[in-house]
Amino acid sequence: MGSMPAESVEIAKAELTKLRRAGYRVVGGHSAVKICHWTRSVLRGGKNCYKGWYGIKSHRCLQMTPALQYCNMMCIFCWRHHTINRITGVGGEWDRPEDILDGLIREQRQLLSGFKGNPIVDKRLFDEAMEPKHVAISLDGEPTIYPYLADMVKLIKSRGMTAFLVTNGTNPERLMELTEEDAEPTNLYISLYGPDPEAHKRICRPLIPDSWERLVESLKVMREFQKSVKVVRLIMINGYTIRDPEKYAELIRIAEPDFIECKGYMHVGESQKRMKREAMPSLDEIRPFAIKLAEALGYEYLAEDRPSRVSLIANPSSPHYDVVKMKALGFSQ
Repeated sequence: MGSMPAESVEIAKAELTKLRRAGYRVVGGHSAVKICHWTRSVLRGGKNCYKGWYGIKSHRCLQMTPALQYCNMMCIFCWRHHTINRITGVGGEWDRPEDILDGLIREQRQLLSGFKGNPIVDKRLFDEAMEPKHVAISLDGEPTIYPYLADMVKLIKSRGMTAFLVTNGTNPERLMELTEEDAEPTNLYISLYGPDPEAHKRICRPLIPDSWERLVESLKVMREFQKSVKVVRLIMINGYTIRDPEKYAELIRIAEPDFIECKGYMHVGESQKRMKREAMPSLDEIRPFAIKLAEALGYEYLAEDRPSRVSLIANPSSPHYDVVKMKALGFSQ
């Protein structure tokens, strides 16, 4: 494991108790895992996450980050705690993927161990959960800050697992590294937080001066991915982003994604200190915007999930269209 400066270690110690209380388990110097709400749901006989559209089985999903609390934005809608050193990096050597992944799996199993004795938990599902099949690189922080992200994706896939990457698109150089052989994630998400630079800055409160330009460059890089299921995700916030579908369409055309998710902001966690509850839209408020966006792009309004307040738009010419359509129609509620 790489070394960290004294100041960073001290900050990590100050945050560790809060993180553990929130359900995180830290591995190494800058990585963590946390059990997802939908993992718990499936184990208890409930609903799968809407990402079942893409074949994700929630009880077998490992939700992790290789860049815990390190991000180059301070988005107003973010449910996470914004630490004061979130852009400085670890200040020393970064842990290698092979020093992280097994630890994350071990901590995941420990976190899930309490489900074993629960009478409402199906034993087969529990046994499957002990062998994670999907790795969601999306828990906290901006994963493209992690310099060995391509190696992490390669390692995950070499273990027979899928890699699901969510990024804010501010590190196009790191995304280019992922276009190498065997480094493409199974699913690649780029998030859009507004249709223009003004909305982007207002909502994201970037800590770097050229975040918008970098985002646009990442949308161009997205076209280079040949195997990944490519998704552009829009965060829908009342009073902020549910507007100008034509402007969004211009940006999305740059990326040529397979799918678009219009995902409602959720008034949870630390975001409650920054946003009013009225900023959280219902699916009925999201749907008309999503339909207009689909029409502007020549895409199809494919499916929706009410509990997660998300609409799915699909490119009919995508090589992944038929498979995802079949799964999406089966999972939609």
